[in-house]
Amino acid sequence: MAGTPLRLSVLDQSPISEGSTGARALRQTIELAELCDRLGYHRYWVAEHHGGPMLAGPSPEALVGPIAAATGRIRVGSGGVMLPHYSPFKVAESFSLLAGLYPGRIDLGIGRAAGTDPMTTHALQRDRGKASPDDFSEQLAELLAYLEDRLPASHPFARLAKALPGLPERPEPWLLGSSHQSAVWAGETGLPYAFADFIHPGGGEIAELYRARFADSERLAAPELAVAAWVLAADTDEEAGELASSSRMAMRELRAGRLIPVPPVEKALRYLERQGAGGAGGRRIILGSPSTVRTGIEELADAYGAREVIVVTITHDPEARRRSYELIAGEMLPTPPARAREESAGIPAAAAP
Repeated sequence: MAGTPLRLSVLDQSPISEGSTGARALRQTIELAELCDRLGYHRYWVAEHHGGPMLAGPSPEALVGPIAAATGRIRVGSGGVMLPHYSPFKVAESFSLLAGLYPGRIDLGIGRAAGTDPMTTHALQRDRGKASPDDFSEQLAELLAYLEDRLPASHPFARLAKALPGLPERPEPWLLGSSHQSAVWAGETGLPYAFADFIHPGGGEIAELYRARFADSERLAAPELAVAAWVLAADTDEEAGELASSSRMAMRELRAGRLIPVPPVEKALRYLERQGAGGAGGRRIILGSPSTVRTGIEELADAYGAREVIVVTITHDPEARRRSYELIAGEMLPTPPARAREESAGIPAAAAP
């Protein structure tokens, strides 16, 4: 990692605070994207989750457009589209449309997970008479073939690739994952890979597997790895620890099968004291003052050999979440005048640390 600028990006799950609404959470997502665009973050991804009271983002394809319209520089995309729920052609059309409207800025992050519980997964199925097939690799290949116009001329769908609405613009595809299998698929397909450390901490071995299995392709000449992690910055380590109690309570309840909005700090601290659950439940959380968080982010990037860290932050108070991203940017990203000088000198924003 020495000498390589570290990119910082955002994964926003559109958290719903107790006492608030999903509609407000979605507006806060757009407001946070505007802030992160000004602060110099590299990309802004929105997640896909269904059927719960904690997260308000079931449709990245519907949210990416408003975010891109509200921002001017930052890359915008899905983190990610859960492909087993969809037709690959429909996903290709949707993200082609977005790429046509916002050229050079749209990412298509693709995932395999359901993004919800089994009952909601069943409700999402078009055919509920049988289980959906486990054919993710075939879906992924078909999706990429549409985006890259690689279907054989004899294929019955070949003409559809030439009819994508955003051509000649295309989104940049990424594979998202937290398993050995996702690393193999990303490597062998020659895709950039975003690893979810906030789901599976300590995945350095999986990152190495991705590099080992990477096949040079027209998509990507060398492996490109980003790692996504829970991060929360505040003015002091103590304040950050208190703010993190809200997401810790929500996640502990989720693991117990109880879905709740993000609770306020006071309620969460009382809960954690009763439960004896002061820790993160086996998940890594990088939290503290800006200098503490910087050290944690840099150590995480070094552990994965990653050139990009994607920051996931959940708090009850949306202002605390905004403040966290501001503090991290102030500690780790160039100041706005420095970014302006870089851009005026012809250095692309994507190359800035």
